[in-house]
Amino acid sequence: MVPYSEQWPVRFAEVVTALSRALDGVPVVAIEHVGSTSVPGLPAKPILDVDVIVRRPHVSAAIAALVEAGYAHQGDLGLTDRECLSAPDDDPRRNVYVCVESTLHVRNHLAVRDVLRARADLRERYGAVKTQLARRPEMDIDTYVEAKSGVLQEVLAASELSENERATILAVNSRSDGSGEQPP
Repeated sequence: MVPYSEQWPVRFAEVVTALSRALDGVPVVAIEHVGSTSVPGLPAKPILDVDVIVRRPHVSAAIAALVEAGYAHQGDLGLTDRECLSAPDDDPRRNVYVCVESTLHVRNHLAVRDVLRARADLRERYGAVKTQLARRPEMDIDTYVEAKSGVLQEVLAASELSENERATILAVNSRSDGSGEQPP
């Protein structure tokens, strides 16, 4: 865990340029910077999280284009409508996901990002919980994801997600896939 870096949005813009080039010809709805590095002032692991959002019929084409560009397709890692790809390099370190438009997974990522950007109180609380958990030497990724679910529920309560959607997210976080992501 490191303090927020002003370089993260700069590096994200570079990633968008490269992804857009690789995805030329694939109808992309959006390329979104999500996760903790997308929130000014929030401490984070220095790894960008990127959601490439497409309509369902274009998922295979997006994956094929990214594989052609050197990304390795890792599958959905247990989360339907989210395909994980590992980057061909670590410059910058990043997690790239091809996601189906309007799914709960995408709406969850955007809701967390947007609420944390808008609410300093929740951003500080979330950052404090993450920092405290990261300091524990015995912490593994599944325990980390589950342990921060409580504060994530507070964040999501300030979003437009319904109570049922928040319950679904909590249930999925309680059976983390080991990716370190906040599914779905």
